[in-house]
Amino acid sequence: MATVEYLNYEVVEDNGWDMDDEDIFEKASEAGLDEEDYGELEVFEGEYILEAAEREGFDWPFSCRAGACANCAGIIYDGEVEMDMQQILSDEEIDDKNVRLTCIATPEQEHVQIVYNAKHLDYLQNRVI
Repeated sequence: MATVEYLNYEVVEDNGWDMDDEDIFEKASEAGLDEEDYGELEVFEGEYILEAAEREGFDWPFSCRAGACANCAGIIYDGEVEMDMQQILSDEEIDDKNVRLTCIATPEQEHVQIVYNAKHLDYLQNRVI
């Protein structure tokens, strides 16, 4: 089992926070955000991050559930996340920008930090359905 600390990208935008800020999760923990926008969830072995969020009652964005769109995109801040076969992200987006699709992503470490709802980033907009 892994713990995923999550933050909603819309909160990052609304607060004018910088996605490159290494203290973004610290800021989020001190901001008094509601549980939908910031918190932690347990992800069971073999469970996708999106499935874990839904199991906890959260309404994270998605569309295809097959790695063929960017609706469920998230940015990994800390930790390793493995994705099943995906068809939409470039190597640069995965390797340099740490984008992962939560519908087909599983944590590879005990603790992972992710900014979910990253579909609003300019470079992902053309792949949202």
